[in-house]
Amino acid sequence: MNSVVHWQQRVGNQRDWVWRGWQTRYTYIRPLQNHQQTTPLILLHGFGASIGHWRHNLEVLGEHHTVYALDMLGFGASEKACVNYGIQLWVEQVYDFWKTFIRQPVVLIGNSLGSLVSLAAAATYPEMVQGVVMMSLPDPSLEQEAIPAFLHPVVATIKNIVASPLLMKPLFYFFRRPNILRRWAAIAYANPEAITDELVEILAGPPQDRGSARAFSALFKATISANFGMSVKSMLSNLTIPMLLIWGKKDKFVPPALAHEFAQYNENLQLLTIEDVGHCPHDENPEIINQAILDWINSLSDRQSKDNSLPDTSSAQNF
Repeated sequence: MNSVVHWQQRVGNQRDWVWRGWQTRYTYIRPLQNHQQTTPLILLHGFGASIGHWRHNLEVLGEHHTVYALDMLGFGASEKACVNYGIQLWVEQVYDFWKTFIRQPVVLIGNSLGSLVSLAAAATYPEMVQGVVMMSLPDPSLEQEAIPAFLHPVVATIKNIVASPLLMKPLFYFFRRPNILRRWAAIAYANPEAITDELVEILAGPPQDRGSARAFSALFKATISANFGMSVKSMLSNLTIPMLLIWGKKDKFVPPALAHEFAQYNENLQLLTIEDVGHCPHDENPEIINQAILDWINSLSDRQSKDNSLPDTSSAQNF
């Protein structure tokens, strides 16, 4: 008898929410006790992923906090809208979701694209965010800095040709095949045992949805745009909230060397590197990541309690 519980049953209470006329998907899990006394969490997936990518995290984190996970527009079970995608669009989705369902400071937790959206949301709407956990943080602005200015028009022309629907749609139909997605995951993951049939099912399902080819073209065009995201350095340097940056030392998608560079931008950023893990630490080694996140959030609560217990010296004079 197969005792494995299907991933759909391990990701909480899935619901549909119409945002700006588009159908989007979210899920949530609440702890059995004291959920009103703990900080809510919002989980944001990476490019091509979805709520299901948090199947090893939602239940564990949900034992201690009310946890929400969103399928960002264009991904997962959310509508495959043909719109001008960009970091700010997903930031607005997260913020409107927060205003609708939560309305108290949260900890944002993201992987890859989701970490970039989390960082941008914290920079744009500081009243929403108590802290940020980022795993494998990409920085789209680095490409612009690395390419000489006189080559920008040439690069933009090449990108527009590559992003043409005439080329993108055939590529999309090729890449959405489960065997190709499995090979793609083998690059992202350092541990082959983590590339299960369940993971491939999670990745291969949404690309079968109506409008997915068209949405993929729009998403791909957005990701190669020079205006896709704000500068990570700029955002990190200006934030005053606590941040945890987690990076797998075998990440082949975003260079692990960036982790130490980013850590220099803000003294409130704590860095945690994980051995033998690739681009998706939360999925490859959920036991370590879940505990690290819970411990870090508890440290925030301890710090806040200590600050609240200190005497008010704001009106004291120096002699």
